[in-house]
Amino acid sequence: MTSLVRHRPPPAGSGPGLRALCEWTPADAPGGGLHPGDLGWYLRFDDASVVLWADADAGPATPVAVGFLDGPVLRVTAAPGADLPALSADAEELLGPGEDRCDGLPMPGWATDREESWLVMSWTPRPVSSRAEPVGADAAADRVLVQRSAFPGSTFTLERWHAMKRSPAGGLAVEALVRTSAGEPAAAATGWFAGTGRCGLLEPVGTRPDHRGHGHGRDAVLGACAALARRGASAVAVVTPSANDAAVATYRSAGFTVVRETRDRVRLRRP
Repeated sequence: MTSLVRHRPPPAGSGPGLRALCEWTPADAPGGGLHPGDLGWYLRFDDASVVLWADADAGPATPVAVGFLDGPVLRVTAAPGADLPALSADAEELLGPGEDRCDGLPMPGWATDREESWLVMSWTPRPVSSRAEPVGADAAADRVLVQRSAFPGSTFTLERWHAMKRSPAGGLAVEALVRTSAGEPAAAATGWFAGTGRCGLLEPVGTRPDHRGHGHGRDAVLGACAALARRGASAVAVVTPSANDAAVATYRSAGFTVVRETRDRVRLRRP
């Protein structure tokens, strides 16, 4: 079994993890529990705690897996050919009480979640028409407004938007904002670039409740997808709960197709 060393760099030191995730991202829908964009969105937090696993002989500059805790879920992507049993064993030692879910590692002895599943959907670049506009510092407050309105309990703030943009992942982000005919911010999407010829990711996408049903969310999705395609993305993926019918319908209307269904691994409760 591979001898692993676990590292926890500060957010500003997450560059090796981001570069590795980009290298591991395929041309089609990404595998594993993390895309570079998932990490990029997480880096809006000043105290973001990224986990890098490396071969003990190689050092942290060449990680063999990258992950972080997303609430109770450990999300991980490992390098092709990585020692998954060794990573799973070390990951289980990392988890504390209540941290009983994992996305991206086999976790022997754990069960497959039967209550919740996620759809991985993919979009192939094509000419599109969208009312979306790019988001710069002058529109950041409106981008934050959409996020906080679309997701009850959201902790997104203008300060966290700036933290995300300052992070090592900031240059990977593209953002699209859609306004109503009266100029009100209605919907927004953040897309993440992983490199030319690699699959991009949408994370997150939201529409304000009082502006739903008018195609604003679809336009935000298409605006972000088009921006990623212009940078050279080979495809764009999105991951959404299978039970979220409204989101699935929006992505389908934008031309996304379902690639696969995925489920977390859940640690069995000890008697």
